[in-house]
Amino acid sequence: MTHDLLVIGGGINGCAIAREAALLGLGVVLVERDDLASHTSSASTKLIHGGLRYLEQYEFRLVREALGERERMLAIAPHLVHPLTFVLPHDHAVRPWWMVRAGLWLYDALGFDSSLPRSRSLKKADAGYQAPLKQTYRGFVYSDARVDDSRLTVLNAVDAAANGAEILTRTGFERAERSGDHWRATLSDGRTVEARAIVVAAGGWTTEAMTAMGMPPRGHLRLVRGSHIVVPELFEGDHAYIVQQPDRRIVFAIPYPGGTMIGTTDVAVDNPADAVISREETAYLCEAVNRYFRRQVTPADVVSDWSGIRALYDDGAGAAAEVTRDYVLELHDDGAPVLGVFGGKITTARALAEDALTRLAPALGFDAHPVSRARVLPGGMIAEVETLARQVAERWPFLDAHAVDRMARAYGSRLVEMLEGVESDDDMGKTLPGGMSEREARFLHDTEFARTPDDVLDRRTKLGLRMSEDERQAFGDWWATAYPAD
Repeated sequence: MTHDLLVIGGGINGCAIAREAALLGLGVVLVERDDLASHTSSASTKLIHGGLRYLEQYEFRLVREALGERERMLAIAPHLVHPLTFVLPHDHAVRPWWMVRAGLWLYDALGFDSSLPRSRSLKKADAGYQAPLKQTYRGFVYSDARVDDSRLTVLNAVDAAANGAEILTRTGFERAERSGDHWRATLSDGRTVEARAIVVAAGGWTTEAMTAMGMPPRGHLRLVRGSHIVVPELFEGDHAYIVQQPDRRIVFAIPYPGGTMIGTTDVAVDNPADAVISREETAYLCEAVNRYFRRQVTPADVVSDWSGIRALYDDGAGAAAEVTRDYVLELHDDGAPVLGVFGGKITTARALAEDALTRLAPALGFDAHPVSRARVLPGGMIAEVETLARQVAERWPFLDAHAVDRMARAYGSRLVEMLEGVESDDDMGKTLPGGMSEREARFLHDTEFARTPDDVLDRRTKLGLRMSEDERQAFGDWWATAYPAD
């Protein structure tokens, strides 16, 4: 059997492309050597945003597209994507007040159709925003959105699979060769997949994969590590802060399970596997927030951290922080086509996917019309999370209220699917370490491609953040018994 498309890479770009292609009726196979979102796509700053700082690089097209996608994501994934208010204290030594005000005005103008509040200046009435800070700042308030990045990636794959795509995790791409008008690819499990076209969306491994099929890319990647830390809570409330640094970079401080997330860094690296935070990055992030917040932190206060490698298109910029975050699609169509994906960001993955299918359409002979712009992601058929949680609590009153709220935010309307047939607490199975029920764990295995304890604890949920090593081991023991074949 010859498929229409083989997608290499199970990050946000690969999963979005597989979804777009499946919705267009193409036969799709996606291969990922690890878990979905196991690398950069689960190591972001967890934001759906236009990229305020990209205006300094004159990336107006990217910011406009990202702001449009932000509005779209709020509509199609209301269980995962939520508005987030940002407080921007103004440090006059970094950028003049008028420059920041003008940048925010332009940000609002480019997002003219946004449902979120427009930016404004900090007011005397904003005492709650000022309280955690060392001093009273002039500054600004503006809006963006937050997201569970790994769940967003997984749900793109879930929707792709629901529309006929085959999702193969723990299955690596080894090599491929042209055979007439199609490709014959060899996978790590020995299987061979035939496809009319290949999309390489392998992040930092894109160059390696394209070279392995005899199609070395014309463009080059710049690998930039972005690291984050979580420290005990720096402030109360659901808002976040964006603080300017003397080196002109900006750092976010965002509420996160277990405390406050601080990020990110921009460190050039040579190896896509070099996704481990350095001591210098940890110190930098601590110093970044210590300049502004009353509660001071040290590296010893860090309760968790993560790093991801951004595989950016090399546009010749000098500093890593200045490299474009826009994506570039490189099409080789002198025969069975190959499309290489360079760069991109979580916010614009859907738009990237639409663009990718438009590029492939002439070579494959199909109509690449828009199919995902208004299509709700799995679980998104809700008005608001709070209403869903209340309805679930009324229908299943024996469930723990905190668990209902967490699951409503994770699964949206799919929570009702998970609970189908449940009439008592016994039907949920026993409570596993970390507070998850057996029923939820099996749901993740059966419907979301989870194959290891880490898939469940670190990516499908964030329960692992609050678990001890003994609890994780106990959960792993249960998983090994429940799914020995995995």
